[in-house]
Amino acid sequence: MTVEAQYRARYETVLFPIADKLANLLQDIFAGQPRIDRISTRPKSVERFMGKAAAEKDGKAKYEDPLHQIQDQIGARIITFYKDDVHRISEEVQRYFHAIESKDMLPENEWEFGYFGNHHILMLQQDLIDPSFDKNLVPYCFELQIKTLFQHAWSEANHDLGYKPGQQPLASDELRQLAFTSAQAWGADRVFNDLFVKRSAQH
Repeated sequence: MTVEAQYRARYETVLFPIADKLANLLQDIFAGQPRIDRISTRPKSVERFMGKAAAEKDGKAKYEDPLHQIQDQIGARIITFYKDDVHRISEEVQRYFHAIESKDMLPENEWEFGYFGNHHILMLQQDLIDPSFDKNLVPYCFELQIKTLFQHAWSEANHDLGYKPGQQPLASDELRQLAFTSAQAWGADRVFNDLFVKRSAQH
């Protein structure tokens, strides 16, 4: 059976129900928590999975065993208002889930602007997995991204503009335009967060 057929079977039978249960669990964990705009989960589409599985690094396949190595077959997002909320939510997440990896995603140096976000690779809890599922189809982990509204908006537009299959790569000036909008989103996050901190200190 091909990797695509194996992933399609996984996608159609186990990933959707696990993602739904995970969404409900995250909603319960963060019920009543302030300044959360939305919580969402989704299984990675077959098309996007196969695109990632075909990735190469230094002329060789990046993933020898993509069904096991690709860690975002189930993805979750928590979108919050302000930058200071990201750390608070991140700590809460790590109280409830075993983290395999946690990191802040940043451009390579201080002179660059691009993608920003807080990412976690977390173990799937057993109570999210229906005992009737074929264990060979169930991934062992999921990816959780925590972002501000501005980070989320920028990354969604950037992905739509720059990563559609079959599109021509962006020109240098177009890449600079995207970097410029990332800098604006970064600045807006700083302003709103500083105003929030200032207003909170007055009460």
